[in-house]
Amino acid sequence: MAAFVHKIADKLHLGPHHVDAATDATQPKPLFDHEKVTVIFVLGGPGAGKGTQCERLVNDFSFSHLSAGDLLRAEQDRPESQYGQLIRTAIREGTIVPMEVTVKLLENAMGDVIASKAGSDDGWKDGKGRFLIDGFPRKMDQAEKFEQDVCQGSLVLFFTTTEEVMLKRLLKRGETSGREDDNIESIKKRFVTYRDQTMPVIEYYAKEDRVAEIDSSPSVDEVYAVTKAAIAKVFAEKTT
Repeated sequence: MAAFVHKIADKLHLGPHHVDAATDATQPKPLFDHEKVTVIFVLGGPGAGKGTQCERLVNDFSFSHLSAGDLLRAEQDRPESQYGQLIRTAIREGTIVPMEVTVKLLENAMGDVIASKAGSDDGWKDGKGRFLIDGFPRKMDQAEKFEQDVCQGSLVLFFTTTEEVMLKRLLKRGETSGREDDNIESIKKRFVTYRDQTMPVIEYYAKEDRVAEIDSSPSVDEVYAVTKAAIAKVFAEKTT
């Protein structure tokens, strides 16, 4: 994931959303057809174990793993970015970057991946693609904007555990991660943001029967067995 982020960091321009000429201007459609491009949103509190599970899913299902946080940090560090300071402040304070910035970064990254992986295997032929989007959407406006402009999500993987477990994991990670938000002050702010702004997103998708809730407290292997089954179900339904 890190290599990919560095590769596209200087491509993350935030120009206007492009629309295919055949698209009806009065009824804009998402850029990517969800029948061909599978998007799995991966949510859970900070430290819930999202990244660990995503690594395994990439190997087993040929996903491309996009971390909204990694893309934002790459844009933050891009010398010519007009959004660098805004992103830096939001990450430090545990708040959420304006939706237009995050959605555009994801759209550009998805386009680059589809172009680079075209035809590499069955999951990436004829305009198809498979994406795990980690840490997104964190607010309802992000969810609405992404599904309107980019692609409809097929499922939300929702990893749950206690704040005590998440805090312990994040502080341990902070010993080596170098991330400026892996400190107790920023972590506690992130917990508040998650409860206030991300939980309504999960509740919305749950009402649409698009959430797989997974307890991430057990061992990594136990959690992955449940996660893998949820993803296999998505692809089974797409082929029926």
